[in-house]
Formats: sequence, C-alpha cells, structure tokens
Amino acid sequence: MSGSTTPAPPAPEDCPTGLPSFAVQLRRMNSEFNRIVQEFAQAHGLHLTDMQALIAILDIENPDTPMTPGRLRRQLNLTSGAMTACLDRLERAGHIRRVRAADDRRVVHLEYADRAKDLAREYFRPLARTTDTVRERFTTDELRVVVRFLADLNRELALLRRRTD
Repeated sequence: MSGSTTPAPPAPEDCPTGLPSFAVQLRRMNSEFNRIVQEFAQAHGLHLTDMQALIAILDIENPDTPMTPGRLRRQLNLTSGAMTACLDRLERAGHIRRVRAADDRRVVHLEYADRAKDLAREYFRPLARTTDTVRERFTTDELRVVVRFLADLNRELALLRRRTD
C-alpha cells in the first residue's frame, strides 16, 4: 500500500463513484467473466466447481505453500466426497496433477498441469487482449489505484467469508 490515504467520503447515490455505480460495474464484470468461464467449462466437459478449483490452484496466494486437497476443500466449502470427485475429474482431464510432498509422502500437493495452462492461456487470450486494450487507456498511477482497490476488496471479501464460515 502506498503511503497514507484519506478514505473517500460517502458519495451521493447518483454519483459515478457511489456504491450503486460500483455495484453495477462489478456485477457486470463478474457476469461477463462468469460467462467466459462457463463457456470454457462446457467446451472442456468441466463443472463450474471444477473451474473454481482450477482458479484457486492457479491463483494460490503464497506459491511457497502449495495447494492441498484439504485447503482447497475448505476454500470452496465442499464436502470431502465432492472435493475428491472434483479432483478426480480434473486429473482425468489432464488439468491438474496430484504430487506427493517430498518431505512427507502423506501430504498431497495440487499442481496445475502445464498442458492445461497452455490450453487455458489459448482460450482466454482474447480476454487478455481486451484487458490490455483497456489498461492502455489508463496511466500507471491510475492502474495502481485500480489494483489497490481490487486487492483491498478481495481481501475484505475473504475476511467476510471467514466470518460467515
């Protein structure tokens, strides 16, 4: 986080920086992302839960702490049986690998398979290009603010989820 910032005062309801405007834009973006992800899932015979698992494995917060089935199960709020079925589908389809930890063979780490990364990269390339096109319209300082906002929002949403678990 860069220096101290003064929180934005509450904006009037009809203000472009007010909560309703943010809510609408975030919902629209989320809907579009979900549509693209669902199309990828359908094209590759995956369930939405499978996609959530793949995203969680790909976007692991701390690469020094590999994703495990138990951690993923808690993150996705699945039963052990549902988690096993999901991982079995993903492994059969070649999207993940289950790898035994070198220091403790009882521990299983989940890794996103290289072939699957290539497949996803190719499929989502138009989204990446679109994102780059939009990013080019903003200065580096503006993008830093956007990234900071999104990171803070994601952090707060994770805290909210933990409080409701």
